[in-house]
Amino acid sequence: MNLNFILKLLLSVGIILLTHISSYAQVIGINEDSLTIDYASPKEYEIGGISVEGIDHLDKNVLIAVGGLRVGDKIKIPSDEISDAIKSLWKQGLLSDIKIYVSKVQGNLVFLEYQLKEMPRLTRFSFNGITKGEADKLREKLNLVAGRVITQDVIQTSENRILAYFTDKGLLNASVSIDQKEDTITPNGNSLVFNIKKGSRVKIANIIIHNNEVLSDKQIKRKLKETKEARWYRIFSTSKYLASNFEEDKEKVLARYLQEGNRDAAIVWDTIYQVSQKRANIEMRVKEGNTFYFRNISWVGNTKFSSKQLNAILGINSGDIYNQKQLDEALFMSASGRDISSLYMDDGYLFFQIDPVEVKIDQDSVDLEIRIYEGRQARINKVIVNGNTKTNDHVIMREVKTMPGELFSRTDVIRTQRELAQLGFFDQEKLGVNPKPNPADGTVDLEYTVEERPSDQFELSGGWGAGRLVGSVGVSFNNFSAKNIFNTKYWDPLPSGDGQRLSLRATSSGPTFSSINASFTEPWLGGKKPNSFSFSVYSSTQSNGLKKDNPLRESINITGVSVGLGKRVRWPDDFFSLYYQASYQYYVMRNFASTFIFSDGFANNIHLAFTLSRNSIDAPIYPRRGSEVSLGIQATPPYSLFSNKDYSTLAAQEKYKFIEYHKWSFKYAWYNNLMGKFVLHTKAAFSVLGFYDQSLGYSPFERYYLGGDGLSGFSLDGREIIALRGYSNLSITPRGGGTVYDKFTMELRYPVSLNPSATIYVYGFLEAGNNWTSIDKFQPYNVYRSTGLGFRIFLPMFGLLGLDWGYGLDNVPSNPGASGPQFHFSIGQQF
Repeated sequence: MNLNFILKLLLSVGIILLTHISSYAQVIGINEDSLTIDYASPKEYEIGGISVEGIDHLDKNVLIAVGGLRVGDKIKIPSDEISDAIKSLWKQGLLSDIKIYVSKVQGNLVFLEYQLKEMPRLTRFSFNGITKGEADKLREKLNLVAGRVITQDVIQTSENRILAYFTDKGLLNASVSIDQKEDTITPNGNSLVFNIKKGSRVKIANIIIHNNEVLSDKQIKRKLKETKEARWYRIFSTSKYLASNFEEDKEKVLARYLQEGNRDAAIVWDTIYQVSQKRANIEMRVKEGNTFYFRNISWVGNTKFSSKQLNAILGINSGDIYNQKQLDEALFMSASGRDISSLYMDDGYLFFQIDPVEVKIDQDSVDLEIRIYEGRQARINKVIVNGNTKTNDHVIMREVKTMPGELFSRTDVIRTQRELAQLGFFDQEKLGVNPKPNPADGTVDLEYTVEERPSDQFELSGGWGAGRLVGSVGVSFNNFSAKNIFNTKYWDPLPSGDGQRLSLRATSSGPTFSSINASFTEPWLGGKKPNSFSFSVYSSTQSNGLKKDNPLRESINITGVSVGLGKRVRWPDDFFSLYYQASYQYYVMRNFASTFIFSDGFANNIHLAFTLSRNSIDAPIYPRRGSEVSLGIQATPPYSLFSNKDYSTLAAQEKYKFIEYHKWSFKYAWYNNLMGKFVLHTKAAFSVLGFYDQSLGYSPFERYYLGGDGLSGFSLDGREIIALRGYSNLSITPRGGGTVYDKFTMELRYPVSLNPSATIYVYGFLEAGNNWTSIDKFQPYNVYRSTGLGFRIFLPMFGLLGLDWGYGLDNVPSNPGASGPQFHFSIGQQF
């Protein structure tokens, strides 16, 4: 065997042993026959050159620099310097094989050659075992791109992200295996295949709590809002385990303990373990600590308001449990607006600061010093609106309650946001305000941000009424601009942006019925005050379908016009408004005996209406809080009181040539945000029809028809059609219509989506009502009851649509079979 070969071999092995590297791919070789090695006395050389082989994509000069060996450096062979170079290159994670050779020796110069192999690069990747939708979402999360080096870190990170994605969905048993395959088309290219087994969904079987006495298991579990036990009745909450949600829920539990005065409460231990393939238990141990109480409360820095005034608003007395939530609400954020911060900020003290400090803790008692920095009052400098792409600035600014030059008021800011939501032109979930204070001059700029949403509506509906199929088509332009109607550049498709409302609607069932109406509303008549003006005109015809010249034709034609004026008032508060309306309807009948008490002739209905209402709801589409109350009066002139006619002897057509009556109505609706997203909505309605002359009695017009979806039937005689779910249409109605009715409703609502393009909520309801022939027979609590479920969806293009399933609980003696299970379709908001 050649001695030179033996020396080369020994040198390579010796260097490997001396560098103590076992985890790196390396070869130290000698390619020069004249080199001799003395292992007992390593010889020093000067690096005369370094070359790099086997690299296509990486920068060779950078790799040489990373290795740390440079031309001109002194190096001993053998030594740790070669090992250090290999370590430095390996740490980059870009190479799969590293070999360093001594390619040549010239005197005391040594020339090194790096033989390297790059890590493969990604050409493509795919998934097995999941749906296309899941694969698309995982592609976004993995953020893998072609050409990326496939390192072990890339593979491990990808696996972790995939498992995290399925863990978030409650799939704790998910597993991933990754196949790496060589790409025969692309040099040094590999593809990755992620083989995924999702496994069964793991839900929480039981939550076991230890050492709790102050709070019951039920109270603690109620605070675990996103960590729920799997139960059949949980429709709106998930029972999958998510570690991030559980951590947040534990903080909510501790916050609940703070309400009980347990300031030192802690969750000292928790764990989760599977009890079956699809179920896991959570166990947690709490340390409640002692209950603390308020003792002495003092105020420092207050000059605007006395300590007595502040104590009255704080509402906390010595000896009360140390309730952190109560303290925070009283100082900063009471939903009612009765807190210390609101007191100051409603009087312009925008730069106000408040800091409660626990100055002494004595056993179970806490002394509190509340330190106040009042600052100077701030006045509004500029009011800016951003985000309105369709609605004109003046429409928004006229609803703004915070005007330049006025003192800053937080209540006025909140009220402005409420008024902007009530317009119905903007996404109520994205209304915002950005105060920009300037402490130097004591001013603040207010920037209101809005996001337009579609407000125009198109109606295309069908229904069954009066024994026939009825179809309707209509459009409502809810942000119309009349002043630009002759300016074509504002047409898109009609001129818009001035907040006016134009509505056109047509209804037909073929030759037997047709109706058309148009209305226009200007909410700010004159542009300076919120005095609304409305005008509407309509005409409808119902017949037996025969042509007009046919002597057997039966028909009724109604033509009407109304004018209304509305006004916002500031007393008793500025949520009140008044509305006045004058209306005229002209009835013409020909052989029409099926509905009316006379078949030929005409009737006139001239009436005035007055409505006093109060509306404090926070949003028009999905209210969470506030109320709506209205008291309405509608009346005709008392013709009979000024006439000498004996109405008891007159023919029906002569009696009702001029219709006379008076109607009184009261309606109330209340919204209350319960725990979480649940909203309790309760409402009540009462209305009565009255007469002036006993001999004339109740008018056959303007009566009440109760039952069903509230959509069926024709309002030919001014009748009011009132829904009562769980009963068939108009089934709770005396013959000829009722003259007094009441109705009560309770709904528990839950929002599925508050997206402005499709607002959806579901609810369960209880409902009751009845209808009587006269006020002397009125029994307010003798009602027909029902219960059921339903949903509403608000589509900007079509308005509010819904479907209800109601179950009538009481039999209707005059209409057997009218109660029981019923499905009801609804269009628009009904009271």
